[in-house]
Amino acid sequence: MQLGFVSAILPDLNLEEVFAFAKETGYDCIEVMCWPQGKAERRYAGITHIDVNDFSIEKANEINDLAKTYGVSISALGYYPNPLVEDQEEAKIYIDHIKKVISASALLGIYKTNTFVGRDHTKSVEDNWPKFEKTWKDIIAYAEERKVHIGIENCPMIFTNDEWPGGKNLATSPDIWRSMYESIPSDYFGLNYDPSHMIWQHMDYLAPMRNFSNKLFHIHAKDVRIDHHKLNEFGIMAPPNKWHSPKLPGLGQVDWGQFFSVLTSAGYDGPVCVEVEDRAYEGALEKRKQALRQSYTYLRQFIPKEK
Repeated sequence: MQLGFVSAILPDLNLEEVFAFAKETGYDCIEVMCWPQGKAERRYAGITHIDVNDFSIEKANEINDLAKTYGVSISALGYYPNPLVEDQEEAKIYIDHIKKVISASALLGIYKTNTFVGRDHTKSVEDNWPKFEKTWKDIIAYAEERKVHIGIENCPMIFTNDEWPGGKNLATSPDIWRSMYESIPSDYFGLNYDPSHMIWQHMDYLAPMRNFSNKLFHIHAKDVRIDHHKLNEFGIMAPPNKWHSPKLPGLGQVDWGQFFSVLTSAGYDGPVCVEVEDRAYEGALEKRKQALRQSYTYLRQFIPKEK
């Protein structure tokens, strides 16, 4: 396995500076954010460490030279919009950019892209399904032609009022994953698995690694704390931000020893990337760097650095 981090937490730094920090800290890899240039529409979005517009082999060679210089690889390219949004013109913008990220991943020789399936949050899973099939059969066919593996993160995206009540990502549960992979049976369609999202949904976070071992393309290392005194106040039907907190690995309810025990038994040997969303470390660049250093120190006991 390779220990890395998601570059979204370092918007202040350019790509070379992100590589330099990763090397200095000891990380093996980075999931690099590839949002379109412009204003972010939500927290942790809108970060552009690689601009995939008009991407070329020359740009790919420059980036690969940087990676080689610092001895840090790119685990995947990341872009997390909502391609199933109700507005067709908006959805097309997201879909077109996902395809640009896929093409850039192929040119870079990474062959991994992470994203969301998306969802119209005002409709049921069943009512979203026809649009899901139409949209994602096309995207996966595009990825297959370029031999790029698509890792879908299992975050429900149901945290804020504009995402309520259904959330903006369908891929939230094993039942839905099975339907997704039966509908689109591709070796290039899998998971970017984050255990924290299972915990606050009150689900088993170990079982998916056993039951979907062949679909584990990429892993996010994020912890979570359920604040039961708040849950008792607001109830399970309230938006989760009222009663749960994303935390650094080791500061929440994931048993990381058990997690890596199951992950290794599942045969996974790919990237595990820290995703920092811990509000206690957001205030300044140095605090966010501290979060990545602390996460590195904690997780290295489970992922020894290769000599």
